[in-house]
Amino acid sequence: MSFQFEEHDLISPETLATISDKVRFERRPATLPDGTPVDDLYNAWIILDNPAQYNSYTTDMVKAVILAFRAASNMRDVNAVIFTAVGDKAFCTGGNTKEYAEYYAGRPQEYRQYMRLFNDMVSSILTCDKPVICRVNGMRIGGGQEIGMACDFSVAQDLARFGQAGPKHGSAPIGGSTDFLPVMIGCEQAFVSGVLCEPFSAHKAQRLGILTDIVPGLKVDGEYVANPLVETEMKTDAYGRILHGEFRTGEAAAEGRALLARGEVDLSALDAKVEELAGKLLLTFPDCTTKTLEELRKPKLNAWNMNKENSRAWLANNMMTEANMGFRAFNEGNREVGREVDFVALRQELAAGAKWTPEFIDSFMPGVRK
Repeated sequence: MSFQFEEHDLISPETLATISDKVRFERRPATLPDGTPVDDLYNAWIILDNPAQYNSYTTDMVKAVILAFRAASNMRDVNAVIFTAVGDKAFCTGGNTKEYAEYYAGRPQEYRQYMRLFNDMVSSILTCDKPVICRVNGMRIGGGQEIGMACDFSVAQDLARFGQAGPKHGSAPIGGSTDFLPVMIGCEQAFVSGVLCEPFSAHKAQRLGILTDIVPGLKVDGEYVANPLVETEMKTDAYGRILHGEFRTGEAAAEGRALLARGEVDLSALDAKVEELAGKLLLTFPDCTTKTLEELRKPKLNAWNMNKENSRAWLANNMMTEANMGFRAFNEGNREVGREVDFVALRQELAAGAKWTPEFIDSFMPGVRK
C-alpha cells in the first residue's frame, strides 16, 4: 500500500486556468547541469501569457500567480520554480494599465483590495519553499521589476531592459522596489532607478548586482552577438564613469540598430542557462537549501513586511489624484501625442492652488493641451 499524502493546496494546479487563461503552470522534467534528465523530479514553470500587453498582470492573473506559487511550493517532487513569460519582448511591465485606468482610477477602495492581492503575490514569491529563478525573456519594468527582484535568482537575455516607471506615470515604486533596491544595488543607485525611471540594460543590471547571469539573445547570420545597443566592454570615460552596460549614443547607436534589424531573437541560450542553474540547485540537500533561502531572503522580506500595508493604503488613496491622471494618460495616449502628462504645467497649477477635480484631470490628458 502506497503512502497517502495529506493535501495542503488551496487549489489544484489543474484548475489554475479557470482563474486566468493568461497564466500557465507547467511541470517540466528536471535535468542535471549537463542536461541529463532525472526521473520523477521536476521544475515548476509559472508563465505569464499576456504578450499583447507586454505580459502586464491583470487582477485575475495576480490571483493565478499566487495560487501557482503556493502549489509549486507544496509539490514534493519539484526542485525549483522558474518564473517567466511568453515571447521575447517582455517578462513583465507591471500592472495592466488599461485595467488600472478604466476600472481602478478614482476607486481607491477597489484598488486597496487589489493591492492586497498584489502584496500576496510578492509574498508568495518571497516565501516559496523552493528556489525561484526569474527567467528574464524581455523587459522587466515597473511592477515587473518588483516581482522579478522578489525572486532568488535572475537570468536574462541581454536585450532585456530593466527599471521603474512609477513617478513618470502617477505612482511610486512601493510594491517592492523601494524595499529591494537599496538592499540589492545600494541607496544611491536605488534613488537613480526609483526616482528618475531611466531604463538600464541587462549588462548594467548584472554589474549592479540584480542578475545572476546574462546570455546573448540576438543571432546575426546564425551566430550569437552581444546586444549591439549597449557598451559591452569594460570602459570608463574621462571622468572615470563606467560605460560598461550603458546604452550607446550617436553613430554607435545607429550602427547597433542596423545590426539589430538584421538579426533575430533566439532564447535557446537563455533556456540552457536557466536549466543549468536549476540543475545546480538539484545537487543540494533540499531542506538545507530551503533554510538557506529563508535566511538570505530576510533583508528583502523584513523590509517588505515592514512597509507593504502602509504602501497599500497610500497607493489606494493615490488613485484619486496622480495615479488617476497618470494611468489614464498612459492608457489614452499614443505615440503621436505621448503617454505622459505635461509635468511642468501640472506643477505650476498645483503650486497655484489647483484642485484635483475630474475636470482638472481631464485637462491633462494627452492631446488636450496645445
